[in-house]
Amino acid sequence: MEFLIEGITSITWQQILMWIIGGVLIYLAIAKNMEPSLLLPMGFGAILVNIPMSGVLNQTLEGMGEVSGIIDWLFSVGIEASEMMPLLLFIGIGAMIDFGPLLSNPRLLLFGAAAQFGIFATVTVAALLGFNIQDAASIGIIGAADGPTSILVSLVLKSNYIGPIAVAAYSYMALVPIIQPFAIKFCTTKKDRKIKMKYNPKSVSRTTRLLFPIIVTIIAGLVAPASISLVGFLMFGNLIRECGVLNSLSETAQKDLVNLITLLLGITISASMRAEQFVTFETLLIMGLGLLAFVFDSIAGVLFAKFLNLFLKEKINPMIGAAGISAFPMSARVIQKMGLEEDSQNHLLMHAVGANVSGQIASVIAGGVIIGIVGLM
Repeated sequence: MEFLIEGITSITWQQILMWIIGGVLIYLAIAKNMEPSLLLPMGFGAILVNIPMSGVLNQTLEGMGEVSGIIDWLFSVGIEASEMMPLLLFIGIGAMIDFGPLLSNPRLLLFGAAAQFGIFATVTVAALLGFNIQDAASIGIIGAADGPTSILVSLVLKSNYIGPIAVAAYSYMALVPIIQPFAIKFCTTKKDRKIKMKYNPKSVSRTTRLLFPIIVTIIAGLVAPASISLVGFLMFGNLIRECGVLNSLSETAQKDLVNLITLLLGITISASMRAEQFVTFETLLIMGLGLLAFVFDSIAGVLFAKFLNLFLKEKINPMIGAAGISAFPMSARVIQKMGLEEDSQNHLLMHAVGANVSGQIASVIAGGVIIGIVGLM
């Protein structure tokens, strides 16, 4: 009875607010089907860690003193000490990606690069707002539109805002169908959005598919050594997919591994969502800056496509540029839908998919570049 009374009297309004935030994340996961495998455990974890004297963080056992609770232990071992969970997730993501549309039209790589502008622009804005360089860089990487990359960069740089960064990254990934149409329409005309593109896919040999992940890993390692763990695990997953002799492992990586690691990652990240750390003015700033990064990325990709059209005979639909963010395959689907809304015969999906998977590569390289640059400061 004493524990019950002590628990009730120690509840703070900040903890109650975190319960509400956790409830909202669970609602979005179940009712709106927004990244359910991550938002649901993250929301439930936010409630767990904000229960007074929660045993999932630490607890006092007779004869043993204070010991780490399960979520605190998972965070320390699986994320903070080794970055194991985000990296393992990249194997599954790599196994899910078909680079065929990109390999049949390599110039789409340019859009993946252009759409990372929002990362570096947001780092600058965050630094001007008073965040130290490690935190500013971690906030900027939200613009990668890649949750595991955002988590890994913020961990490596030892950011003070891992929880808010993770929530912002995954929340905005889920909101891509709302954010991107607004950003695209802001900088395109109806005429731009009606541009039709022919899809004449070139056959991609099995040898090319096998060599691609190996070559990308070597180039990324030479250009941005800090990105090698990110790029390497992504490309290793893709090599499992393409090799043709590990089909059962490829399917396991795409389904079981991704789902299990995502669930564990979601509930483990909640260790950094304790009320005293999360309910701050800085969290609101981070959410705002994360949105800014997504919008900047989309607009940069569109404007780059419009710039290329000044020199091209066969015009590119500028919306393809916005698919250069890493939110795969949501962004590609958004572009396809917007193209059909403007013209029912305007099928842009495969072009958008190519740009989208290039964004996946570019985002992890950008994460490595950020780590490398900030690590030298």
